[in-house]
Amino acid sequence: MKFETVIAGRAGSLVLEGARFHYQREDGAVAEGDFSIQMLEAGCASLMIAGRSYRVTSGAAGEMMVNGAPLAVELYDPRSLRGRSSGGLSHGRQNICAPMPGKIVRVLAAVGDAVEAGQGLVVVEAMKMQNEMKSPKTGRVVEVRTQQDAAVSPGEILMVVE
Repeated sequence: MKFETVIAGRAGSLVLEGARFHYQREDGAVAEGDFSIQMLEAGCASLMIAGRSYRVTSGAAGEMMVNGAPLAVELYDPRSLRGRSSGGLSHGRQNICAPMPGKIVRVLAAVGDAVEAGQGLVVVEAMKMQNEMKSPKTGRVVEVRTQQDAAVSPGEILMVVE
């Protein structure tokens, strides 16, 4: 099972196969190995990675508490046509990332543009399908890191909304 992630503001991808995981951040950092999860009570689990135990509980919207420390986590299935939901992470800078490898067909916003939550920002074509990446929040485009006809990789940051 594959997921696209944004953890503490950094995009990445997570692949789970049985009791093994492979996680790769947008900057190329990789972690992989065995894991196990045991539910302790409603909303609380023990996660074991490489012999180290982590207590994970739900926190505020868009956060998990890991060993008592808050961690902003966004996880989504790249096959979902809905794309990423804001999941409560509508505060601060939000990275708009490519969900899969593809080509930029249209850039719909420029630096300085005011945008509404759900407004289309960029269109990525992958496997002969066009996917419109939408703003997760109302704000302003502060960075555009792509251009029309550019090739993109999964998890690559295309725009930043603040």
